[in-house]
Amino acid sequence: MDNRTIPRFSIAVDSLYYGHIADMNALSDANTRRGGKEPPNIGLTSNVSPEAHSSQTGVSVRYAHDETRQWFVLRASYGRAGKACDIFDKKRIEYYLPLHHVIKIVNNKKKRILEPLLPNFIFVYAKEEDIRTFVGTTCATTLLSFYYNHFKVDRFGKNPPLTIDYKSMMNFIKATSTGNDNVRVVEPQSCRYKSGDRVKVIDGEFAGVEGKVARVAGQQRVIIELEGLCLIATAYIPSAFLKPLDNDIPPSEVVR
Repeated sequence: MDNRTIPRFSIAVDSLYYGHIADMNALSDANTRRGGKEPPNIGLTSNVSPEAHSSQTGVSVRYAHDETRQWFVLRASYGRAGKACDIFDKKRIEYYLPLHHVIKIVNNKKKRILEPLLPNFIFVYAKEEDIRTFVGTTCATTLLSFYYNHFKVDRFGKNPPLTIDYKSMMNFIKATSTGNDNVRVVEPQSCRYKSGDRVKVIDGEFAGVEGKVARVAGQQRVIIELEGLCLIATAYIPSAFLKPLDNDIPPSEVVR
């Protein structure tokens, strides 16, 4: 991991808040479409990308690789990600909203509620001209905005919209669509890297995920970076499930 600054989220995953209870119930109903317990089948593209196939569930994510489209990071106004996704569904726009479960107190009772893993962030797979036109429409301007790349400037000296390359996005989807509630957003300083080597998970629910092995919260995990946005840690992964991408020697456990 290099020393670049990763933008920090000001709210911890364990204390996420996603607006009104009605919004959270709506997200629970949309579980199979927007991440969560089952990998998402979001969007209406009929072609299935081999890279996005989940070997554990047999369910495929419908994001066929298209050189004319990019993955844009959009930010919904506070607590309105669910409404934005409803609009995407109606407009037949492909998107991905990673979800996870959290325990909250509702009417003095503990409830397990499905919420966005990255509050108010939605990933949209579209042509640049199409998504710029959409975000600029009257119905979307108060609901959605681009998240900008703070490490680049365009010819006008401004930060361009942040985009995620296709391979990195498919890797991110694999890591966050297993339904495992131990997947979390992490800060760089909380990751104890044994080396800078990249590994691939070859077994278990995270099979196919690539990243860097590290110790987080006392457990060996694999760290996935969305450059310019965040770091994601998988749940615990044993060394027997890891294969270095440079050779065939299984990595040893991260030093405690």
